[in-house]
Amino acid sequence: MNFLGKIAIVTGASRGIGKSTAIMLAEKGATVIGTSSTKEGADSIKYYLKKMSGDGVVLEITNIYSIKKAIKYVLKHFCCIDILINNVGIVEDNFLCKMTFFQWEKVLRVNLSSAFYISKLVVPLMKKKKYGRIVTVSSIVGFIGNIGQINYASSKSGLIGFNKSMALELSSKNITVNIVAPGYIKTDMTVGIKKKVLNKIPMKKFGTKEDVANAIIFLSSDCAKYITGQTLHVNGGLFMN
Repeated sequence: MNFLGKIAIVTGASRGIGKSTAIMLAEKGATVIGTSSTKEGADSIKYYLKKMSGDGVVLEITNIYSIKKAIKYVLKHFCCIDILINNVGIVEDNFLCKMTFFQWEKVLRVNLSSAFYISKLVVPLMKKKKYGRIVTVSSIVGFIGNIGQINYASSKSGLIGFNKSMALELSSKNITVNIVAPGYIKTDMTVGIKKKVLNKIPMKKFGTKEDVANAIIFLSSDCAKYITGQTLHVNGGLFMN
């Protein structure tokens, strides 16, 4: 897969799945703009992309003005946006009766609303170019639920409907929209996972960030030009749909 000449935005690219995806895209020829909510994160992105092609920018993903500023920067320095990877996500776990309104709203805002905010601003640029690839990172939890993660499960499930509807709207414009749904992956967010979870996975091992990044890369490429509105599960067989 060759991404030479393509401009890609990867949100939440300072670590984890986002970082692995950004590096893979850049290694395959794309110019990658990785985002982070902090200057330190943006600087780290600049550092690991410096030998390739790309940049790191500060982006507060729930702030529409911050998104507009970041997109303006990308257009000024790189002219267009071909690929959008909606990767940013957080957890604020708690049981239903103990979950605060703040915990509920924060997770929905970061995980779900942010995808709407940035897509709303990027899609018109893709429509003008008559080309686009949008890949959003959901989760197995959005399909099967999880105790103590009502907010997280709702946000990740909401992304499914959001992306399917967007795929229907944009398919005639040569813009594909797809989901990658990781299972239990070795990242900072899954450090506390117990071994009993591992026993439920048919492959008997946790996935890696690279496993998920490879799925994202595929759906971002022209190899997947006739695939839209779909969810690619990366979970070692834990959930089969």
